[in-house]
Amino acid sequence: MGYACPVCDVPQRDAEHLANHLAFTAMLRHEEHEAWLDEQIPNWSECGPKELAEVVPDHAEETEYDEVFEDTVGSTHHDHDHQHGHDHAHGSTPGGMDPSSAAQRGSGSMSAEAQQVLQEAQELTQQMLETDESESADDAGGAGDADSATEPEADDSDSDEE
Repeated sequence: MGYACPVCDVPQRDAEHLANHLAFTAMLRHEEHEAWLDEQIPNWSECGPKELAEVVPDHAEETEYDEVFEDTVGSTHHDHDHQHGHDHAHGSTPGGMDPSSAAQRGSGSMSAEAQQVLQEAQELTQQMLETDESESADDAGGAGDADSATEPEADDSDSDEE
């Protein structure tokens, strides 16, 4: 269940999402949403999200949606706690995203050009991550070498003074 936006019919999962949709869209200079709010809820600009959420359902149609809302796409299980606080690469693609999850997040099919651009971006990201890893290893392992590299310069300056 959810609400259809009374202006543009965009599905919203609950009253608070509907209130946010209406207010943000109105503030982004979409005159239809602003005019609707001005007409239906004259003091809407003075309301907070919860206050607006209490009154917008009175003016919107509650509807059952077969579509999946954007924030639920890509996962068949609840894993919000799992996604915070540690590395997720675990041998997967750059950035730790599973390719099948990434594919599920898209809506519709991609053109051949878009697929090529995405593939190139993934390859460049992988190269960047590999470069970062090798530079980190060089920095950690080569710290002593950097000190010894500056010593001959000091010796050279001493010999110039003589």
